Amino acid sequence: MIRRIIRKRRPAPTLAGISLEEELALIRVELMYGLRVNREAYLRRKVDERNEMTTRMREREPAEMLADLRGSLERTVQPTVQPTVVDLRSRRQSRPHQDPEPA
Repeated sequence: MIRRIIRKRRPAPTLAGISLEEELALIRVELMYGLRVNREAYLRRKVDERNEMTTRMREREPAEMLADLRGSLERTVQPTVQPTVVDLRSRRQSRPHQDPEPA
């Protein structure tokens, strides 16, 4: 009977949790830099960032957000540079047409 209650009970939705990837990144930071990361402060900051993002999304129109995203992508992606064509014949050292006589 206890098992039934546990199975029916849904887990409470969390505002933010530390994913496995985030936990590994935090451990890596601690090991590489000798720092101690406060997990509670990390979660609080993550919740604050999520709340700020939802507030931003509610206040703006989808077309405006799309235009901002497109602009930031265009600034991030650098234009493709045409590869420089190098003439390999001009870079070779000139050789005499005849082999030198053996000594």
